[in-house]
Amino acid sequence: MCTVSTSSKSGPSDRYHHGDLRRALVDEALVLLAESGDGGFSLRELARRVGVTANASYRHFANKDALLQALAAEGFRRLSAAQREAEAQVEGDETLLAGGRSYIRFAHANPALFRLMFSVIPPHRRDDELREASRAAFETLRQAVSRGWPGGEPDPDSVTRAALRAWALVHGLGQLLLDGQLDWLEEDPLGLAEAVLADTV
Repeated sequence: MCTVSTSSKSGPSDRYHHGDLRRALVDEALVLLAESGDGGFSLRELARRVGVTANASYRHFANKDALLQALAAEGFRRLSAAQREAEAQVEGDETLLAGGRSYIRFAHANPALFRLMFSVIPPHRRDDELREASRAAFETLRQAVSRGWPGGEPDPDSVTRAALRAWALVHGLGQLLLDGQLDWLEEDPLGLAEAVLADTV
C-alpha cells in the first residue's frame, strides 16, 4: 500500500495525460528514485522517461534540488496517509502502535525515499511545500498520541513531548532497519523491529 511501485508497463504517453505534467514528473521520479537508490538521475532523464522535453520539466522544477524537495514532500504525505489508514483499522490503545508499525514498514518498503525525506534535505533548506508536509506528518503523530492519552484531556506541551518520544523510537528503529544494523540479530529484521515497538508502546 505504501510502497512506491518500481514497475511501469505503460508508455510515456500513457503516464502523461490531461496536462498534469508536474504529477507525472513526481510519480516517475519516485520510480527512478527507487531504482537508483540514491537519486542519481537527471531532470533530462526524467523528462525522457515521461515523454516530454527537458525544457518542459524545467517549467515545473527549476533544478534537481526543487524536484527532490517535491519528492520528499510527497513522501511525507504518503507516510501520513499510511499511518492514518493503519490507525483507522484499530481502536483505543492500539492506535499509536498501529501508526508506529506503519512508520517502520514505510521506511522498510521505501528506503531511498525515506532517506531523502530525513537525511538529504536539512530543515533550513526546505521549501514551503516540504515544510508543510513534514509538519503535517508530525501532526498526524500528535493526534494519535492525544487520542490515546490516559485520564482526560492532555495539555499540548505534554502531547508534543510524548509525540517526540514516540517519533524518536519509530524513527530510530526504522533507521537501524535500513542501515542493516538488525540483520545479524534475527532472520526477520522487520519483524524484530515491530516486536521491539510492541514491547515499548
